[in-house]
Amino acid sequence: WPEATAYNRAQVLYYLAENLSGRTEEFATRIAELTGAAHKAAKSEVEASIERLFYYAGMADKFEGRVHQPPARTVTLALHEPVGVIGIVAPDEAPLLGLISLLAPALAMGNTTVVVPSAAAPLVATDLYQVLEYSDVPAGAINIVTGHTAELTAVLAKHDDVDGLWVVAEAEICAKAEAESTGNLKRVWTGHGRSLDWPTAQGEAFLRRAVEIKNVWVPYGD
Repeated sequence: WPEATAYNRAQVLYYLAENLSGRTEEFATRIAELTGAAHKAAKSEVEASIERLFYYAGMADKFEGRVHQPPARTVTLALHEPVGVIGIVAPDEAPLLGLISLLAPALAMGNTTVVVPSAAAPLVATDLYQVLEYSDVPAGAINIVTGHTAELTAVLAKHDDVDGLWVVAEAEICAKAEAESTGNLKRVWTGHGRSLDWPTAQGEAFLRRAVEIKNVWVPYGD
C-alpha cells in the first residue's frame, strides 16, 4: 500500500465508497440496532461516511508537496511521504462516520493502519471487513482489532513498530497514550477527551497529520 501510486490509492478508495454505498441499508440497520439511533439518522451517518470516502479519494492524488525558494541559489522541494503505520482509536459516537473520518485520510496518504473501533458498537467495523474484501484494499492496509479501548490504546502507544497514533477517547485514555508514547517518540494526535463534529470533520488538517515532510534542496547556478 505505501508503494502504490496516489492514483491507485484514489481508485481503491473510490471503489470502497461505491461498495459501501451498495450496502447502505444494511449498515444503517446495524448502526440503529447497536446505538439505538433512529433509522433515518443511522442512514444519514452511512451516507456521510460514503461522501467522506469519496472526498479523500479525490484528495489522494491532489494533496501534494510544495516548492519553496529560500534566500539562496537553491530550490527546496517539500515532498509528502506517509508516516508509516498509524494506530487509530475511533470514537464511540458515530461508530462508522468517526472511524471512516480517521481511517480515510491515513489511507489516502499511503499509510497502513491498525484500527481500534468503537467499543460500544464494534460490529459496525467488523461488518466493514466484508466490504474491504471485495474493494481491492490490499491485505495489511487496514487491520481492525476489537477490545477494550484503554488496553488496546496502551499497547499501540508502547509498540515500537507503530509510527503514529490518533486517539479520540476519554481524557484519561488520551493522556495515557501521550505518556506511553514518549519512549519511542511516536507522533500522537489526541482529542484530549473532546469529540469532533463528525459531519464536518474532514479537510487538509487530517491529511497533514498523515504525512511526513521530506525537504530536498536543489542548488542551481546563474
